[in-house]
Amino acid sequence: MLITMKSILKLAEARKIAAGAFNITSLEGIQAVLGAAEEAGQPVILQFAPVHETIIPLSVIGPIMVMMAENAAVPVAVHLDHGDDFKVLKQALDMGFTSVMYDGSALPFEENTAGTKIAVELAGAYGASVEGEIGAMGREEFLSVGEGEGNEASESCYTDPDQAETFVAATGIDALACSFGTVHGLYLKKPNLDLERISRIRKKVDLPIVMHGGSGISDEDFRQCINRGVRKINYYTYLAKAGGMFVKEKSAKADDIIFYHDVTMWGVEAMKKDVLHTIRVFSGIEQKEG
Repeated sequence: MLITMKSILKLAEARKIAAGAFNITSLEGIQAVLGAAEEAGQPVILQFAPVHETIIPLSVIGPIMVMMAENAAVPVAVHLDHGDDFKVLKQALDMGFTSVMYDGSALPFEENTAGTKIAVELAGAYGASVEGEIGAMGREEFLSVGEGEGNEASESCYTDPDQAETFVAATGIDALACSFGTVHGLYLKKPNLDLERISRIRKKVDLPIVMHGGSGISDEDFRQCINRGVRKINYYTYLAKAGGMFVKEKSAKADDIIFYHDVTMWGVEAMKKDVLHTIRVFSGIEQKEG
């Protein structure tokens, strides 16, 4: 069933868990995520990032995401991730996306605030939710996860709690993406998470906190972040890696012809397994079962 991100995050807040938000780059990705969510009996967020347009265009995969969300047996929000172009935001909303993220984090604070307010007004006409962001989560800002040892991100890269309070009050967003030590992509060394910063932001902001760069974080660190107020966790890189590495393994062991449909089935199998574990950690199921 298709619902808004705001509704899913309200449920997550009530249960003190986090909703998994998985970036989609293929039909197989949708099958893996929804299959895992239905098996776990947990709500989920399907999302598309414009950076993946070279893999598959929003115009192709977007309507499929909405259709499959509508037919899912669990609550599903369909979200545009890292939208920095109002045309793309409107394109997603016209398709039936129930949530959008306006990412003006690279802009001066005043411009980010103004742009986010426009996104809130635009999404409001569709009854959709909005995620905003302040702080930096690109690898180029967080040198501490690069090759060198001892390189640390500057304080300016992290979300300032007082600024977060001002931003939320001025924009009317439904969720806030914050920077506290995670980055997008593969971690080249152990991330240095500022967990106390999450608590400080939540004291200032009565909104769900969003973690970007969720792949590669330990289960225990996930739990610590959730305990401090993270309610949406974005996840893609290690999901894609799980599918790719399993296909590589199966292909290496194959003695005969490999058909393309074999490859896609292997990919779905591995990605679903990874998503299922991730959803269970985010929802607290894995901890209870352990």
